[in-house]
Amino acid sequence: MVLAIGITEAITDFIGNEGIYAVFGLMLIDAVLPAASELVMVYAGALAAGAFPGAEVTLFGTTVESTTTAFVVMALAGAIGYWIGALIGWLIGWGVGRPALERYGKYVHLGPERLAHADRWFEKYGDGAVFLGRVLPVARSFVSIPAGAMKQRLWPYTWTTLLGSTIWAFAFAGIGFGVGSSWESFHENFRYADIAILVIGAAIVAALVSRYLVRRRRAEGGADAAS
Repeated sequence: MVLAIGITEAITDFIGNEGIYAVFGLMLIDAVLPAASELVMVYAGALAAGAFPGAEVTLFGTTVESTTTAFVVMALAGAIGYWIGALIGWLIGWGVGRPALERYGKYVHLGPERLAHADRWFEKYGDGAVFLGRVLPVARSFVSIPAGAMKQRLWPYTWTTLLGSTIWAFAFAGIGFGVGSSWESFHENFRYADIAILVIGAAIVAALVSRYLVRRRRAEGGADAAS
């Protein structure tokens, strides 16, 4: 619980201090690895609404006075940051290739099972798989690299990612903008989402460690039998 609160406060403090640039950077990262993007965009929307006394939205050193303009600026920062990150992820996947991803993808939560699921996803929905992936929680962070590794066409990937990320960013920023001055009470309830993310993350780490230990024991057992 304390760790979850710490993560939330670290993210919100970063956005509060760096504003649009923090939103852009965090969303860029989230396109490849989960970076609490829901919290990022909700907080960005609340910041644009003027929910935090003394905190302003600035763009290239100029304060954005209108809350509506600030909302659009913050939402676009998230959408464009995510879009650029998604292109980087696609290039990583394209460069690394499928064989290497199958071998080492587990270290970025892209093991054989997840890749097989991505295969079925792309086969079923085609180019629309990218758009659907961009508007689904959690799954949206695991589309970029597999799409590149599976040689998804760049142009459809680019525009469906931009469309999906824009819809998603404006939707969550809109939630924060609508919450406005009620941010603190909303924030308290939103922390439960952080706890859920941490639990899921811990479960993934535990599963990876367990799998490694099992494989190691089997390898040692095979070596003993051979000797």
